[in-house]
Amino acid sequence: MTPSPHRVLLVLPPLTQLNTPYPATAYLTGYLRAQGVTTHQVDLGLELVLALFSRDGLTRLFDAIDALDLDEERVRDMAERRRQYIATIEPAVRFLQGRDSTLAARIASRRYLPESARFEAVGDDLDWAFGALGVQDRARYIATRYLDDIADAVRLSVSPHFAFTRYAERLAAAAPSYDPLAHELAAPPGLIDTLLLERLEAAVQAFEPTLVGFTVPFPGNLYGALRCGQWLAAHRPQVVRVLGGGYPNTELRALNEPRLFDAVDFVTLDDGERPFSALLEHLEGKRDRDALKRTFYRDGDQVVYADGATERDVPHAALPAPSYDGLLLDHYLSVLELPNPMHRLWSDGRWNKLTLAHGCYWKKCSFCDVTLDYIARYDLAPAEANVDRMEALIRETGESGFHFVDEAAPPTGLRDLAIELLARGTTASWWTNIRFERAFSDDLCRLLAASGCIAVSGGLEVASDRLLTLMEKGVTVAQVSRVAAAFTRAGVMVHAYLMYGFPTQTTQETVDALEVVRQLFAAGALESGYWHRFAMTAHSPVGRNPAKYGVTAVPLADNPFAVNDVEHIDPTDTDHELLGRGLERAIYNYMHGTGTERAAHTWFEGVVPRTTVAPGTIAAAIQTPPKPDIERLRARLVWLGEPADWLLDPTTEAIVGLRVVAPDTTLMLEVEAHTAQWLAKVLDDARPAARQPRLLGEVLGSLPPEAMPALALTESWAWVQLREAGLLLV
Repeated sequence: MTPSPHRVLLVLPPLTQLNTPYPATAYLTGYLRAQGVTTHQVDLGLELVLALFSRDGLTRLFDAIDALDLDEERVRDMAERRRQYIATIEPAVRFLQGRDSTLAARIASRRYLPESARFEAVGDDLDWAFGALGVQDRARYIATRYLDDIADAVRLSVSPHFAFTRYAERLAAAAPSYDPLAHELAAPPGLIDTLLLERLEAAVQAFEPTLVGFTVPFPGNLYGALRCGQWLAAHRPQVVRVLGGGYPNTELRALNEPRLFDAVDFVTLDDGERPFSALLEHLEGKRDRDALKRTFYRDGDQVVYADGATERDVPHAALPAPSYDGLLLDHYLSVLELPNPMHRLWSDGRWNKLTLAHGCYWKKCSFCDVTLDYIARYDLAPAEANVDRMEALIRETGESGFHFVDEAAPPTGLRDLAIELLARGTTASWWTNIRFERAFSDDLCRLLAASGCIAVSGGLEVASDRLLTLMEKGVTVAQVSRVAAAFTRAGVMVHAYLMYGFPTQTTQETVDALEVVRQLFAAGALESGYWHRFAMTAHSPVGRNPAKYGVTAVPLADNPFAVNDVEHIDPTDTDHELLGRGLERAIYNYMHGTGTERAAHTWFEGVVPRTTVAPGTIAAAIQTPPKPDIERLRARLVWLGEPADWLLDPTTEAIVGLRVVAPDTTLMLEVEAHTAQWLAKVLDDARPAARQPRLLGEVLGSLPPEAMPALALTESWAWVQLREAGLLLV
C-alpha cells in the first residue's frame, strides 16, 4: 500500500456528550489508518469544556462578566463569589473525571462547592436517592449541579448559545435560512469561540494537517464547525476543510447555499469512508471532481453535487475496528443529572460506541427517515467480526463498556453476539437500542444478560394500538409490555422512547398513553422513559405523504438552507404543548420512584378526560404464559452452566442421575441412565464454548429409544429445573 501524502485531522466540534466521545471520528480514523492515511482526531467539545472549566477559564469568564452591565442577579452573585468558584473548579472536574475519588466526602457534605440556582430544588431527597452509603454518586450529582450553575452563568452572560450538549443549536435546528448563521459568524468571536479557536490552533500546530474533517452529528455542532472552518480559511488557507455527519445527511441533502462554502470546501453525505477516499484521490490529482462520491462543492457562485464515483460503500463487515487513539479518554467527565440508574447511562461512564449493523432491519416506521441511507441500507456484520472489534477496543482503551448505537439491534444478531461473547469468555458490559420484538423472549433476555447486557432502550412511542398501527411500528402495547417485563426479569434495565403529538392523536389518547406508561412503571417493567414531541421530517413516510396520516404540510420557503423538519397542520383539536408539560412532570416523578399511585389525568393542567385504559391492562399482558417447549422445535439450545457429572449408585455404581453446576445453583437430577447420558451430552454440546449449535427439534430427535419420550421429557421436573437454571431456547 502506497502511503498517502495527506495528514488528516478529524474534529468533533462542540458539543455532544461530556462522558464519552461520539464515535464518528473513531470509525473514520480506523478506516483511514487502515488505508495508510496519517490520521489524528480531537474532540474540541471536550477540550473547550476543559478549557472553560479551569482556573484560567473561570478567571477569564468572571473578568468578562465584570465588564458587562448585567441584570441577572444570580450571575452577579456568582461573580461575587468568584474566588470560591476558581478555587474549586479544577478539583471538581478531576473528581468527575474519576481522578480524585477521595474528594467525594467533601463535595457530598455540601460545604465545599458554592451553590446557586440549580440547587434550589435539591433538598432532603438526596438521602432518599443515594442513601447513607452512596457518597460517590451523591457527590457526582452535586458536582454536576455545580457545573450546571456555571454553564447557566455562561449562557446568561457571555454566550447565549452555550449548553453542555449543544452549542448554538437554535441557529441550525430547522434552519430555513442561512442568514442567522452568517450573521453570527460575521461577529467577532466571544469568549467561548475564542477558547474553541485556541484549542483548534493548538491541534493544527501539533498535527500540521493538510485536510481537516468536521463531523456534525447534530444541529448543536454546526456553528462550532463553521467557526473552526472560518478560522482555518483565514489562518491556514492551504488546509482543505470537509464537513460531514448526521446533520448534513438529514438536513443538507438539497444544499444550495454558496455562503456555507466560505467556511468549508466540501460537504459529504452519508457514510464517510468512500467519499473521503474519493476526495483524497481527487486532491492528489487521481480523480476528477465529477467522480467524487456524494460530495457538494462550490464552483463560482453555484453549489455543485458530484456523485460520479463507481465504488460502492464499504460493507459494514469489512470495516476495521474504530480507533479512539488520540482522544483524551481519561479526561471525559462522568456527570450525574438524575439518580435514575437507567437514565444516567447516557451521561455517566466512558462507553466504547459501536454499531452491530448499518441501518435498520425494520425500516417501516412512518415517522422515521426510512428513505435515507443510514436507515435504508441494512448490513449486519457477523458476530465474530463484532466481537473482534470489541476486543480490539478493550485492548486499546482499557474499557470494557459498550454502547451499541444501532437504529435497532436485531434479535438474532444480539443472540449470536451474546453466544460469541460467552464462547470466548470475553467480559463486557453493554447496552443498546431495540425494537420490542416478540423474539425477545425470557430466554433470549436471560442469554443477553449473561453475556453482559445491562440495559436496552426502545420505542413504545405513542403507547396506543391505533396510532402504533398508523405509524407502522410493528408492535402493540401488550407486546411491548411483555418484552419489557422479560428484560426486567432478566435483570436488564429498560428505557422507553415515548412520543406525543403524532398526527390525529387526541387528548384522550394522550391521557391513555400516560396511563399505559404509569402501569408499566408500577409493574416494574420500565426503569426510565422520555417523552418527545413528534416532528414531521421531510424524508419520512409522513413527510412524503402527509395526507395519508390526516395532516397537511406547510409549504417550504424558496431555496431553504436546511430541509428536515416540516411544519404541518393537524385538524385534530389537541393542545400538545399543554399536554407535553403534564407528560414530562409525570415521567420525571415515575423515574424517581414516585407518583405511580396518582391518576394519570391529574398530571395535566386544566380539564382533561380520565383514562379509558383498565387498571390491570399491563399486568394481564405481562402474565400471558409462554408457548410450551415442545412447540419451539426450531429454537436453538444454549446451556449457560458447566458440563454435567454422573450421579452413581454407591452400591452398584450404576448411573442414577446427573450433578449439574448452573450459574446460580447446583442441581442433583434423578433421571434414569439412558436419559442421563443423553442429557449430559446435550448440555455439553449446548455450551457456547462447545460451538455445537443445535435446534431443540434436532436434539429431541436424537433421544435414544430407551429414554423417556420427548413430550414427557420436556414436561419432567428435571427438564423444568434445567430450564430455570440456565438451559435456554433462543
